[in-house]
Order: sequence, then structure tokens, then C-alpha cells
Amino acid sequence: MTLDPLALLPEVDRATDRLLRTVDGLDDAAIGEPSLLPGWTRGHVLSHLARNADSMVNLLTSARTGEDIPQYPSPTARDADIAAGAPRPAADQLADLRVSAERFAEAARALPAAAWAAEVRTFRGHLPAAILTWRRLREVEIHHVDLAAGYRSADWPDAFAQRLLHEVAHDLAHRAEPLALTLHPTESGQPLILGNGNGNEGKSSGGDPEPGGVAGPEPRTVAGPAHELAGWLTGRSTGAGLAVTPAGPLPAPPPWM
Repeated sequence: MTLDPLALLPEVDRATDRLLRTVDGLDDAAIGEPSLLPGWTRGHVLSHLARNADSMVNLLTSARTGEDIPQYPSPTARDADIAAGAPRPAADQLADLRVSAERFAEAARALPAAAWAAEVRTFRGHLPAAILTWRRLREVEIHHVDLAAGYRSADWPDAFAQRLLHEVAHDLAHRAEPLALTLHPTESGQPLILGNGNGNEGKSSGGDPEPGGVAGPEPRTVAGPAHELAGWLTGRSTGAGLAVTPAGPLPAPPPWM
């Protein structure tokens, strides 16, 4: 998947269309039902997605004008806006989601080419504006699953699933205590190594003897489709379709994001 921000915009549009179709099928009662996110209803997820689009417009405006405009005024304001929008009826949620997505798309397409290189102040630190299109796509695709309304990680486009898997694997591999295993996405066959790949940090892998002549544990691998691996690592799938070698239960991945 290209990370060219303009080339990625059609992917955002298609993902948004899929999300809008799902939300169009929800009634007021369904909006108030639990999502996959603890403590959040579907209304919370939709309110977050709409306000996230507006927050991305803030960052695009910052890149265009050179002003220091944060993504959100504050964490407290972000949470308050989500909570305030959560109880709205389905029709209002759908309209807000559609209009806010249009505002993001318009701001992204209007941004001058040179402005994509500008640094902007996101919720999690300063990043180049060029990453914003991917970040919006990631929000839409992942939170679409969080609605628990029929859209699953298996429905993610292949290119998105592959990109997400590599991003999550990179993040996990660079944590202070990485999840120690090797991922084998079946589509590419290219292994992604996290930690030392043996499920026991600090011990040798590959069966090589440890000090004292004791063989280390056999390296542990998890194999399956990219969408299933990415879904499992982000908490959006149980990983039921994954194969673990040596045979055993899937390790519990650490919280993501």
C-alpha cells in the first residue's frame, strides 16, 4: 500500500462508504448497544469517528497555514465531545459522520503539495502531515470493526491488513518488553520477528544450548492471514484462524495504542 497521502485518499473514501452503509442499517436502539470497546456504546464509537475527522481537519489547517493548531484542544475536551455525541439518534450520527468525513476529504485534497511535509501536533506527538491520510484510514477501518455490526477484520482490504500488520509488528518489536515470537503472514511468506521469537525473553532461540549446556526453548511462531494476525494483535479478532508452533494457546498480545 502506498503511503502517498493523495494516492491513499480514494482508499479512505471507499472505507468511509463501507462504514456509512453499516451505520445506515442501525436504528436508535442499536446505537445505544455496546461496542467492542469497553465502556463505549456504538454511539461513542461513531461520535469519536466524527470528531476524529474534525481533528484531522485541524491538523491539515495547521499544515496549510503554519499555525500551531493541536489535534484536540485537550484530552478532556476530546473525551467530553465524544460523550456528548454518543446518545444521539441514528439519523444524527449518520449525518454527522458523513459531513465530517466530507470536511476531512475536502481539506486533504486542498492541501498544497509542499504542506504535506509540515510537522503537526497530533494527539500522540508531532508527526509529518503526510501520515494523516493513513491515520484516518486506520481509524475508519478499525473502528468499523469496533461497532460489532457485522464488519470484521476479515473484511479489511488486503493492502490495508498488510500495512496495519507491519505497523503493529514494528511497534511491538520496539517496546521495552516485546512480544517474543515470529509472525508468518501467509500472503507474503515474509516472517516478522518480534523480540527474540521464542516466547521467553532473554533465553537463546533456535534450540542453541544456553550456558551450562541446556537447550533453549523452540522458537514460537504464529501463522495465518495478515488480517487475522493484525486483528489479533490489535484486539479486533480472537485469532481463531491462526496456527501456533509449537502447538499451544496463542500468547496474549499487549494492549495496542
